[in-house]
Amino acid sequence: MGGREHIIDILPNSSVRFVLEEINLEKWLSQGLIVSLNGEKVQEDEPVNDGDEIALLPPVSGG
Repeated sequence: MGGREHIIDILPNSSVRFVLEEINLEKWLSQGLIVSLNGEKVQEDEPVNDGDEIALLPPVSGG
């Protein structure tokens, strides 16, 4: 996404999924993307509030 941190304006009563749709990453949810909201793992329907920190943790592959 071109940086480590982005600030996004959200509507009241928005969810994690809304934020992912705004940055065009919702397709990654079905591919194992883990979302952390203020340091805690959450599901896509979790509500977000002004000032919340969302971290996106991509699926890990290994061998």
